[in-house]
This record gives sequence, structure tokens and C-alpha cells, in this order.
Amino acid sequence: CEDCGKSLIGECKLHGPLIRAKDRVIPSRARLTLPHYLTLRVLELRAGNQQILGVFAKKVIQKRTQFGPYVGQLSTKLTRYDESRLVLQVLKDGGKYFLDTPNEDCGNWMMFVRLARNQEEQTLVAYQHCGEVYFTTVKPIEPHTELKVWYAADYAKFMEASAVFIKEESDACPLPPVAKEPVDPWICSSCRSTFATFALLESHQCIHKDRV
Repeated sequence: CEDCGKSLIGECKLHGPLIRAKDRVIPSRARLTLPHYLTLRVLELRAGNQQILGVFAKKVIQKRTQFGPYVGQLSTKLTRYDESRLVLQVLKDGGKYFLDTPNEDCGNWMMFVRLARNQEEQTLVAYQHCGEVYFTTVKPIEPHTELKVWYAADYAKFMEASAVFIKEESDACPLPPVAKEPVDPWICSSCRSTFATFALLESHQCIHKDRV
């Protein structure tokens, strides 16, 4: 303690504790790479203060806008798996490697993009080019819309995953719906048994006639 000139274990009982100044928090590499027209939003806060983040547009992003390449560590296995993010692999020197991002200092902002659950919410397509993975917009993205991604058709085959295709705009008139067979069961008036078709009901009624 510089006030009483003593070396103490812990705080000084006479003059109290020191005023601790904390270092400034430095954003991770991944957050620093975020383009100025995109923003991160906290969608959910899980146990252990774990944040579930999403990437949102701040202005209109045109169709066929390319992002990338995706930054990650080449690895034969994933050290961090998140069911809301795409698993990505690349072909390098004849070998198939994962693009692993164990923490935010090992990747870029693309690691925060969540996967699309259906083709309506998909805004990006992921594909491999020259040993790198890129994301490209498949339709215009409006402000405040979350960027969500799924595999391109060829890349889906490479990843052994199902392909999701975006509906293209079309002026063609939709086809009329096909008429379906009625789903209501056929009911016997004598014993109230139910049958899927009228033919089965008719053959059943023959049994009642034979008994009479």
C-alpha cells in the first residue's frame, strides 16, 4: 500500500482495496470482418451466457452478391459443432477437409450465418470454388432480413446432403389442383362397419344378404 508503506497480502485494511481498471474489450477477428451493411443480433441467450447470433442486412443487398471466401482451419474433424450452422468441407490436394472454426478468432463473419430450414427463408447458397467456400445471394435481401444459407446442388452432393432449390420467378399460370378421392370412410348401414372404398362396402353387404 503506497499510503501506509506496507507490503500486504490482499487489500489494505486501513485504506481499502485498489481501484481496478479493466482493459478495453477487443472484438474478435470474426466480428471485425463483418461488412458495414451487415449487423449481428442476439437471437437467444442460453445457459452459460452463450449467445445465439444471426446476421442481418442493414440495407438492400442485390441478388448475385458474393461473399467470401469462408475463413476456417483445415481439419480432419470438427472441434466445434453447432446444429444451427452449416458443416463445410473442401477438397485440398486430393483430401477432404472440414473448415473448422473452434472460436471467433479462427474465422470470419460467415461463421455466424445460420442454415436455412426451408427454401422460403433461404437467402444464400454455399458452394466450393478453387478449394474455397463462398456464399452468394439467390434473391434480393431486404433490410432487417436475416441471411440464411444452404448448399448449392453440386456442393450438396459433395457434402452428401439434400439440395434445397430456390423457386425462380415465373409468369406461368399455376396448374389447377388434381382432384383427390374422398377420404371419408364408407359405412355399412346394418352393422356400422367402415370401409375405405365402395367396392369393399358392396361386397360386405352381400354377406348380410346371404345371411338373410
